[in-house]
Amino acid sequence: MEYRNVGRTGLAVSDLGLGTMTWGRDTDEMEAADQLAAFLDQGGTLVDTAGSYGDGEAEALLGSLTASGAFANRRDLVICTKSGVASRGGEPVPDASRGNLLASLDDSLTRLGTSYVDLWLVQGPDPATPLEETASALRSAVASGRARYAGLSNCPAWMAARFWHLLQPDPSLAALEMEYSLLERGVEREVLPAAAALGCGLLAWSPLGRGVLTGKYRHSVPAYSRAASPHLSGFVQPYLNSAAAAVVEAVATAAEGLGRAPADVALAWVRSRPGVACAILGARTGAQLRTILAGAGHDLPGEIASALDEISAPALGYPERL
Repeated sequence: MEYRNVGRTGLAVSDLGLGTMTWGRDTDEMEAADQLAAFLDQGGTLVDTAGSYGDGEAEALLGSLTASGAFANRRDLVICTKSGVASRGGEPVPDASRGNLLASLDDSLTRLGTSYVDLWLVQGPDPATPLEETASALRSAVASGRARYAGLSNCPAWMAARFWHLLQPDPSLAALEMEYSLLERGVEREVLPAAAALGCGLLAWSPLGRGVLTGKYRHSVPAYSRAASPHLSGFVQPYLNSAAAAVVEAVATAAEGLGRAPADVALAWVRSRPGVACAILGARTGAQLRTILAGAGHDLPGEIASALDEISAPALGYPERL
């Protein structure tokens, strides 16, 4: 495990993070405890969660595990959580209003059993709320000490730039959490260059292409996989197509030549990308996580990295390419 600063901040995190999207729903307390133990044993520090994961159950489960004293000291963990989703009519909707954000943060702190989170992110854009109002909530959370650093998730580059200016001179925008893998390289068009210019670190979610880059779906859909789950199949489906299959086969070929697993190759590619502070892993079981962590830490030979770059290159057009 390496440790990297998030952008131009002093916040140091492990370059692999533990995601908790399925905790409290698909991942029970025993499996969650096993995952956390495996992650911490390998030197991991950043645990990523959100108030919307399992309707708060993921945070509550993380809070109960850390409160037990069987794991790391609170100050050895970097807890990243997200707010900005509300329930209306039983359906989740974006709500980045000041009132909802700050109330959601307080609820998250209660569930997590802590007085602060290390990194607090707005989960996604909310077209109905002025950016100035959302920025005021981020500023208030940092000023009060409830959040050490602030950031955004799933946002376009122009929005990150606007928030950066709204938050000046302090606090600055520390991080952007975006999907990034060999199957989703859209952030390279504008978000990554913007992050570099603004001094924001990138937290890459789903670096294994929602599990597809492990190669598990090359020939069929395993019965206990996310693609076979009633509520997660739609999450995986976008990458079960011929374009993605060509990238998966290239990764599998590279892995075979290197004597490594496809997941190791895909993860090494993401970790090597400029600006990436942390790649966030989401595993179904502790055994899966241990397997991934055991193969991590290897660099890709330059010629293999270049070949993967070429076969997975995102389509560019005006104005990115003139």
